[in-house]
Amino acid sequence: MTNCLIIFTRNPELGKGKRRLAATVGDEKALEIYKFLLEHTRSITKNIYGVKQVWYSEEVHEDDDWDNLAYEKYQQKGEDLGARMKYAFEKALERHESVIIIGSDMYDLSALEIDDAFKKLNEKDAIIGPATDGGYYLLGFKNKIPQGIFENKDWGTSTVLEETLKDLKNLDYVMLEERNDVDTEDDIKDHPDFQILLN
Repeated sequence: MTNCLIIFTRNPELGKGKRRLAATVGDEKALEIYKFLLEHTRSITKNIYGVKQVWYSEEVHEDDDWDNLAYEKYQQKGEDLGARMKYAFEKALERHESVIIIGSDMYDLSALEIDDAFKKLNEKDAIIGPATDGGYYLLGFKNKIPQGIFENKDWGTSTVLEETLKDLKNLDYVMLEERNDVDTEDDIKDHPDFQILLN
């Protein structure tokens, strides 16, 4: 039984990524907040049991803050988010039995919860963590990708979770607690850990 954690990340560059956040806090603060989230993601994943893969949006950075000894590094491929996730899952499932994907903008996620998600997946076909915005913050499969799971979705909208659950309905899957990912200033404005970055 081998576990593989896929982490999808954007190359942190000024003016790219976190556009809804940048619309209210500006590009420089949005970049600082994203770097803060990346550091959090590294801290909760570095000791996860299993193989860890970082998939970059633009290009692979060999000498960055993601430790080359702890993380395998790949470049995302595909026309949209669904195609990119499907490609990453296909590659991971060639070598690993249980594969989970997360993004790099989840502050409400811990190492213990990721390890627990793998334990739950060992007993099921799939696992999903619903996000408060109608998407999901975690998705995992054992042995194979369910048909249609990454196709015909309006990525980045509030319908993604609903449509994905339809594709999972014939599988034995587990749903985790709903969590909030960081997309807008409202997501973090009342969180004490973000105040120094917002002020």
